[in-house]
Amino acid sequence: MMYVGIDGCKKRWFAVILTEEGDWDIEVFSDVSHLLNKIDNSSLILIDIPIGLRESGAQERHCDTEARRLLGPKRASSVFPAPCRAAIHCENYTEARDINEQRTGRRLSLQTWNILRKIREVDNLLINREFAKSRVRETHPEICFWAMAGHPMEHYKKTAEGCSERMQVLQSVYPNSNDIIKRALKDYKRKDVARDDILDALSAAVTATVGVQRLVSFPEIPEFDSRGLRMEIVHCPLSEHVF
Repeated sequence: MMYVGIDGCKKRWFAVILTEEGDWDIEVFSDVSHLLNKIDNSSLILIDIPIGLRESGAQERHCDTEARRLLGPKRASSVFPAPCRAAIHCENYTEARDINEQRTGRRLSLQTWNILRKIREVDNLLINREFAKSRVRETHPEICFWAMAGHPMEHYKKTAEGCSERMQVLQSVYPNSNDIIKRALKDYKRKDVARDDILDALSAAVTATVGVQRLVSFPEIPEFDSRGLRMEIVHCPLSEHVF
């Protein structure tokens, strides 16, 4: 069985793939469906992208509000408000911003707009490939690190202090972490795969490996959207770590 963590990057998607036998691999994919075609159907994939979208209404997804509460004032802003589904099909920012405001009362942030194509890609994939609904689940790297460390990260992830802090957490939980990070830094240019993309994908892969049978969801009983997709953020509590 494979355990996969995926994060968006300038080259589309960066994936860390771990196995039950302790092997690992890294790869850049142009499309999430290419990754699904490569791995076993029993694999668990955790991805840092909103899954499950509201059609309308002012209420945010409960998983997002709960994640911000747990991360506290320093890291809460890393959890972007998810767009409504109609907005992800827009081709320009102005249209997406206006539709999101009409349907939810909130303007679409530029941060969310920058990942809108990726949200649409994953949304279409899960709607059209039934088996993927149980294998591809949403996580968030800052929640993964919060769970592994037992507290939110102190430093912003793009700073030297933030990278070092997160690398130490990963290495303490998964002994091959430093080797994976060094390999990724060597194989890919920073303009294609940033250092924090590597750390974020690895945090998801480690969470999948550690928590495959014991993942916890925010909220505890997930909501489902109109297309049957879970609106949740999963993680593995520190007390459940097996390494």
